[in-house]
Amino acid sequence: MSLVIRKYCSIVNACINVDGKTAFSDPEQDGFKKFIRAAYRHFETDYPKFFKMDSLSKLGFLSVEVLLKGESISGKYPIEKTGIILTNGSSSLQVDEKHWDTIRNREQYFPSPSNFVYTLPNIMAGEAAIRHEFRGENTVLISEGFDAELIFNITDLAFKTGSLESCICGWVEQYEDNYESLLFLVEQSGHENMVEKSEEDVIFEPSTLLKIYKQEL
Repeated sequence: MSLVIRKYCSIVNACINVDGKTAFSDPEQDGFKKFIRAAYRHFETDYPKFFKMDSLSKLGFLSVEVLLKGESISGKYPIEKTGIILTNGSSSLQVDEKHWDTIRNREQYFPSPSNFVYTLPNIMAGEAAIRHEFRGENTVLISEGFDAELIFNITDLAFKTGSLESCICGWVEQYEDNYESLLFLVEQSGHENMVEKSEEDVIFEPSTLLKIYKQEL
Protein backbone atom coordinates (compact mmCIF):
# COMPACT_ATOMS: atom_id res chain seq x y z
CA MET A 1 0.00 0.00 0.00
CA SER A 2 1.28 3.45 -0.87
CA LEU A 3 -0.29 6.75 0.04
CA VAL A 4 -0.26 9.75 -2.27
CA ILE A 5 -0.81 13.46 -1.78
CA ARG A 6 -3.70 14.25 -4.08
CA LYS A 7 -3.69 17.96 -3.27
CA TYR A 8 -2.28 20.44 -0.78
CA CYS A 9 -3.14 23.94 0.40
CA SER A 10 -1.18 26.54 2.36
CA ILE A 11 -2.20 29.79 4.04
CA VAL A 12 0.43 32.28 5.23
CA ASN A 13 1.24 35.99 4.89
CA ALA A 14 -2.18 36.93 3.48
CA CYS A 15 -1.78 34.41 0.67
CA ILE A 16 -3.54 31.11 -0.08
CA ASN A 17 -1.83 28.62 -2.37
CA VAL A 18 -3.20 25.41 -3.82
CA ASP A 19 -0.64 22.93 -5.14
CA GLY A 20 1.94 25.69 -5.07
CA LYS A 21 -0.12 28.16 -7.10
CA THR A 22 -1.73 31.30 -5.71
CA ALA A 23 -5.51 30.98 -5.31
CA PHE A 24 -6.03 34.18 -3.32
CA SER A 25 -3.82 36.99 -2.08
CA ASP A 26 -4.74 40.17 -0.25
CA PRO A 27 -1.61 41.80 1.23
CA GLU A 28 -3.57 45.03 1.83
CA GLN A 29 -5.53 43.43 4.66
CA ASP A 30 -4.17 44.47 8.05
CA GLY A 31 -3.97 41.49 10.42
CA PHE A 32 -5.36 37.98 10.51
CA LYS A 33 -9.01 38.79 11.25
CA LYS A 34 -9.47 41.06 8.23
CA PHE A 35 -7.59 38.70 5.95
CA ILE A 36 -9.53 35.58 6.93
CA ARG A 37 -12.84 37.37 6.42
CA ALA A 38 -11.73 38.60 3.01
CA ALA A 39 -10.66 35.08 2.06
CA TYR A 40 -13.98 33.65 3.26
CA ARG A 41 -15.83 36.07 1.00
CA HIS A 42 -13.50 35.44 -1.95
CA PHE A 43 -14.18 31.70 -1.94
CA GLU A 44 -17.92 32.37 -1.60
CA THR A 45 -18.16 30.13 1.44
CA ASP A 46 -21.72 29.81 2.70
CA TYR A 47 -21.44 28.85 6.37
CA PRO A 48 -22.70 31.55 8.77
CA LYS A 49 -21.34 29.70 11.81
CA PHE A 50 -17.87 30.65 10.55
CA PHE A 51 -18.24 34.11 12.09
CA LYS A 52 -18.82 32.64 15.55
CA MET A 53 -15.63 30.56 15.49
CA ASP A 54 -12.39 31.47 17.23
CA SER A 55 -9.46 32.46 15.02
CA LEU A 56 -7.76 29.04 15.08
CA SER A 57 -10.95 27.30 13.99
CA LYS A 58 -11.49 29.87 11.23
CA LEU A 59 -8.02 29.19 9.85
CA GLY A 60 -8.43 25.42 10.00
CA PHE A 61 -11.97 25.55 8.62
CA LEU A 62 -11.06 27.73 5.64
CA SER A 63 -7.95 25.66 4.94
CA VAL A 64 -10.13 22.56 4.61
CA GLU A 65 -12.69 24.44 2.51
CA VAL A 66 -10.09 25.54 -0.01
CA LEU A 67 -8.39 22.14 -0.04
CA LEU A 68 -11.66 20.34 -0.83
CA LYS A 69 -12.95 22.87 -3.36
CA GLY A 70 -13.76 20.94 -6.52
CA GLU A 71 -13.29 17.58 -4.80
CA SER A 72 -15.98 14.95 -4.23
CA ILE A 73 -14.57 13.05 -1.26
CA SER A 74 -17.97 12.13 0.18
CA GLY A 75 -18.95 10.66 -3.18
CA LYS A 76 -15.84 8.47 -3.36
CA TYR A 77 -15.40 7.26 0.22
CA PRO A 78 -17.67 6.33 3.13
CA ILE A 79 -17.98 9.29 5.50
CA GLU A 80 -16.85 7.10 8.39
CA LYS A 81 -13.63 6.34 6.49
CA THR A 82 -12.62 9.97 5.91
CA GLY A 83 -10.76 11.71 8.71
CA ILE A 84 -9.00 14.89 9.76
CA ILE A 85 -5.65 14.70 11.55
CA LEU A 86 -4.10 18.06 12.41
CA THR A 87 -1.13 19.34 14.40
CA ASN A 88 -0.29 22.75 15.81
CA GLY A 89 1.97 24.41 18.32
CA SER A 90 -0.04 26.96 20.31
CA SER A 91 -3.07 24.74 20.88
CA SER A 92 -6.04 26.99 21.75
CA LEU A 93 -3.87 29.43 23.70
CA GLN A 94 -5.38 32.63 22.31
CA VAL A 95 -8.95 31.77 23.30
CA ASP A 96 -7.69 30.18 26.55
CA GLU A 97 -6.24 33.55 27.54
CA LYS A 98 -9.44 35.30 26.56
CA HIS A 99 -11.45 32.87 28.68
CA TRP A 100 -9.05 33.24 31.61
CA ASP A 101 -9.58 36.99 31.57
CA THR A 102 -13.27 36.40 32.22
CA ILE A 103 -12.85 34.12 35.24
CA ARG A 104 -9.67 35.15 37.07
CA ASN A 105 -11.30 38.04 38.95
CA ARG A 106 -13.98 36.60 41.20
CA GLU A 107 -15.51 40.03 41.73
CA GLN A 108 -15.93 40.57 37.99
CA TYR A 109 -16.69 37.00 37.01
CA PHE A 110 -18.33 36.83 33.56
CA PRO A 111 -17.43 33.57 31.74
CA SER A 112 -18.73 33.31 28.18
CA PRO A 113 -19.93 29.94 26.82
CA SER A 114 -19.03 31.14 23.32
CA ASN A 115 -15.39 31.42 24.43
CA PHE A 116 -15.29 28.30 26.55
CA VAL A 117 -16.45 26.02 23.74
CA TYR A 118 -13.24 26.80 21.80
CA THR A 119 -10.80 26.10 24.66
CA LEU A 120 -9.86 22.78 23.04
CA PRO A 121 -7.90 22.67 19.76
CA ASN A 122 -9.89 19.60 18.69
CA ILE A 123 -12.85 21.91 18.04
CA MET A 124 -10.95 23.18 14.99
CA ALA A 125 -11.03 19.73 13.37
CA GLY A 126 -14.55 19.15 14.62
CA GLU A 127 -15.90 22.25 12.86
CA ALA A 128 -14.56 21.05 9.51
CA ALA A 129 -15.81 17.50 10.11
CA ILE A 130 -19.32 18.77 10.89
CA ARG A 131 -19.31 20.94 7.79
CA HIS A 132 -18.38 18.02 5.49
CA GLU A 133 -20.07 15.27 7.53
CA PHE A 134 -16.85 13.32 7.97
CA ARG A 135 -17.07 10.71 10.72
CA GLY A 136 -13.63 9.12 10.61
CA GLU A 137 -10.55 9.79 12.73
CA ASN A 138 -10.67 13.34 14.07
CA THR A 139 -7.83 14.68 16.19
CA VAL A 140 -5.41 17.53 16.84
CA LEU A 141 -1.92 16.83 18.18
CA ILE A 142 0.41 19.41 19.69
CA SER A 143 4.05 19.71 18.59
CA GLU A 144 6.67 22.44 18.95
CA GLY A 145 6.73 23.03 15.22
CA PHE A 146 5.84 21.40 11.92
CA ASP A 147 6.65 17.73 12.51
CA ALA A 148 6.61 15.77 9.25
CA GLU A 149 7.36 12.47 11.00
CA LEU A 150 4.46 12.89 13.42
CA ILE A 151 1.99 13.81 10.68
CA PHE A 152 3.13 10.88 8.55
CA ASN A 153 3.17 8.28 11.32
CA ILE A 154 -0.30 9.02 12.67
CA THR A 155 -1.88 9.24 9.22
CA ASP A 156 -0.08 6.16 7.90
CA LEU A 157 -1.19 4.15 10.94
CA ALA A 158 -4.83 5.15 10.42
CA PHE A 159 -4.67 3.83 6.85
CA LYS A 160 -2.83 0.63 7.79
CA THR A 161 -5.36 -0.25 10.48
CA GLY A 162 -8.21 0.30 8.05
CA SER A 163 -9.63 3.23 9.98
CA LEU A 164 -9.32 5.59 7.02
CA GLU A 165 -9.51 5.48 3.24
CA SER A 166 -8.97 9.22 2.77
CA CYS A 167 -7.57 11.86 5.10
CA ILE A 168 -6.95 15.57 5.47
CA CYS A 169 -3.81 16.05 7.53
CA GLY A 170 -1.21 18.69 8.25
CA TRP A 171 -0.35 21.75 10.32
CA VAL A 172 -2.56 24.67 11.41
CA GLU A 173 -0.95 27.25 13.70
CA GLN A 174 -2.41 30.57 14.84
CA TYR A 175 -1.76 32.98 17.68
CA GLU A 176 -2.84 36.61 17.39
CA ASP A 177 -1.65 37.82 13.96
CA ASN A 178 0.84 34.99 13.47
CA TYR A 179 -0.66 32.21 11.40
CA GLU A 180 0.24 29.49 8.94
CA SER A 181 -1.41 26.33 7.72
CA LEU A 182 -0.45 23.53 5.37
CA LEU A 183 -2.95 20.75 4.70
CA PHE A 184 -2.67 17.65 2.54
CA LEU A 185 -5.41 15.55 0.98
CA VAL A 186 -4.12 11.98 1.21
CA GLU A 187 -5.54 8.93 -0.52
CA GLN A 188 -4.50 5.33 -1.00
CA SER A 189 -2.92 4.56 -4.35
CA GLY A 190 -4.79 1.80 -6.12
CA HIS A 191 -7.99 2.19 -4.09
CA GLU A 192 -11.03 1.24 -6.16
CA ASN A 193 -12.55 4.69 -5.68
CA MET A 194 -9.42 6.64 -6.47
CA VAL A 195 -8.77 7.73 -10.03
CA GLU A 196 -5.54 6.45 -11.47
CA LYS A 197 -2.42 8.12 -10.12
CA SER A 198 -1.53 11.22 -12.11
CA GLU A 199 1.82 12.88 -12.69
CA GLU A 200 0.84 15.58 -10.19
CA ASP A 201 0.41 13.09 -7.36
CA VAL A 202 3.41 12.64 -5.07
CA ILE A 203 4.18 9.92 -2.56
CA PHE A 204 3.09 10.73 0.97
CA GLU A 205 6.25 10.47 3.08
CA PRO A 206 8.02 12.65 5.68
CA SER A 207 10.67 14.01 3.32
CA THR A 208 8.00 15.16 0.86
CA LEU A 209 5.95 16.84 3.60
CA LEU A 210 9.00 18.71 4.87
CA LYS A 211 10.01 19.76 1.36
CA ILE A 212 6.55 21.20 0.64
CA TYR A 213 6.49 22.92 4.04
CA LYS A 214 9.79 24.67 3.31
CA GLN A 215 8.55 25.73 -0.12
CA GLU A 216 5.17 27.01 1.05
CA LEU A 217 5.77 28.45 4.50
